[in-house]
Order: sequence, then structure tokens, then C-alpha cells
Amino acid sequence: MSGETNLQSLLANMQPVLLEGEFVFCSVSPKTFDQLRAHPIGWFREAEGITLIVERSVADDEDLDYEFVSRMITLNIHSSLEAVGFLAAITSKFAAAEISVNTISAFYHDHLFVPTDKSSVVMRLLDELKNDYT
Repeated sequence: MSGETNLQSLLANMQPVLLEGEFVFCSVSPKTFDQLRAHPIGWFREAEGITLIVERSVADDEDLDYEFVSRMITLNIHSSLEAVGFLAAITSKFAAAEISVNTISAFYHDHLFVPTDKSSVVMRLLDELKNDYT
């Protein structure tokens, strides 16, 4: 089941959903990772440590240091992992508004982590972008 690759279709049909709660990024050692009681929503192993994406409350409960308190927006359209320009169009719009974003592309959807205090502005920007292509 392959996802959408057509840029215009992706932008016109994306359905951004702002998830409840706040998320943070942490870096932990492999030992700390193995001892976690809670499961992260995402993680990536780097030479310097393991990056976790967890709910802020989980990081607080686990006494983890974190950065980038954010809200998560899921773009509900099955975008292909080979789609060209989808995230570039979105992140360019955010850059023009001076809003940072961390993106995660999973098998079915793309997920955006944006500063908590900018989440309503980001949702408006996504609606504007979607309307430009409908």
C-alpha cells in the first residue's frame, strides 16, 4: 500500500490534527534507555546518545532532562516515503514566519513538532497552505 506522491494532492488533502499534550526531546545513554519505565513515542540512536521523543509528563516522571517543549501535529494523509517537496513546502512556510519545526516521517504520516506557544499560528499556516492548493 503505497502513499501519495503528488505534491499538489498532498498539500490540498492534508488534514492536520493538533494532538493533546506537550512533547519534549531528550538525549539519554543506552543504559538509561534500557531502564526507562515508559515508552517513548519515538527514538533514534546517535553516536552521542539516544534521542527520545516523549510526553512532557513522562520526562518529568522519569526525571529526564529535556529541550524543545512542543505540540505534535499529525498530517493525516498517507504520504509516500518517496514524496518530493511536501515537507519542504511546509517548512518553508514556517521558516518565513520564523517558526522552528522538527519533523518525523513515519510509514503512513508526517508529524510536526512545533513550539507550544506557536501551535495555533502553525495550524493557521497549514490551513493557508492547504487552501493555496485546493
